[in-house]
Amino acid sequence: MTTRLIQLQQGSIRKIGLVQEPNIRLLTKFASIYELATEAINTGSKLTELVQQHLSDETLEYDQVYAGASAWRILPAADHPEEPARCLVTGTGLTHTASAKNRNAMHAKSDNLTDSMKMFQWGLEGGRPAEGEIGVAPEWFYKGNGTVLRGHGEALEVPKYAEDGGEEPEVAGIYLIGANGQPYRIGFAVGNEFSDHQFEKHNYLYLAGSKLRCCSIGPELAIDHDFQSVPGTVSIERDGQTVWSHEIKTGDAEMCHSLSNIEHHHFKFEGHRRPGDLHVHFFGADAFSFGAGVRLNEGDVMNVRFDDFGRTLRNPVSIVQEKDAVVAVTPLT
Repeated sequence: MTTRLIQLQQGSIRKIGLVQEPNIRLLTKFASIYELATEAINTGSKLTELVQQHLSDETLEYDQVYAGASAWRILPAADHPEEPARCLVTGTGLTHTASAKNRNAMHAKSDNLTDSMKMFQWGLEGGRPAEGEIGVAPEWFYKGNGTVLRGHGEALEVPKYAEDGGEEPEVAGIYLIGANGQPYRIGFAVGNEFSDHQFEKHNYLYLAGSKLRCCSIGPELAIDHDFQSVPGTVSIERDGQTVWSHEIKTGDAEMCHSLSNIEHHHFKFEGHRRPGDLHVHFFGADAFSFGAGVRLNEGDVMNVRFDDFGRTLRNPVSIVQEKDAVVAVTPLT
């Protein structure tokens, strides 16, 4: 069984708990995944050992918490509790065949391979190097700092300047940089790497801007999952009815880049190894509704589930109705 943790908040009080369906057993010592991981790094302990050492007798009914009917609110599966700006939210694209085909269809203007498909081919040919060797670099994108993270049940916002908003069902790796600059993987979480596909469709050079949106991870964090081949499902609900769904797969064996190669090319940059920083890195999607011609409406609910990662991550769509306006810079001269 995979060990899965959850972050909760009630007022100013934060807790983490061990998921023991149908309950959540709270821990006695740590108020956040960040604190737990820091303790593990500083003491050389295993996360699973620390969890078992600090289990309390206090339990919560998971159904109540999950449904939003409890005083306890589910937080993103990991965050930087004191300084959100020290959490870097990023991702790797063109890692799954279906994603590459969707991207190619968005930007294809002839029978020639687009740059997207060329990058995917490079991944197929050189994204899984032998141990100790460096493979080809994957596509990389930045989503923002920790302020863009949302938890289960929270709305994902289509801002006034956006053209669209759509789900990208993925798994995210959660990492903490130790005092010596060494990256440590805490675990994996279900994610919705929400993006503006309509904006990106104009030109692939708009990819960077299309990614600067909020996103969600959770509700649970799997700290000992092998992440080899992980099946799941993604679906869109509208007015209580499922209007689109698709089976998905992710994991090391399902990507053209190995997990170790993705991690190397993210953490090779010195700026990504700053002691005390938290990293949330999305590993790419296998399918998304935009590729099937679905456009999300206000109130639609996006569901993402992967086997052994706990309960489904659910987030409603919220479209800002305010008209876009110029942001004017004030000169200090």
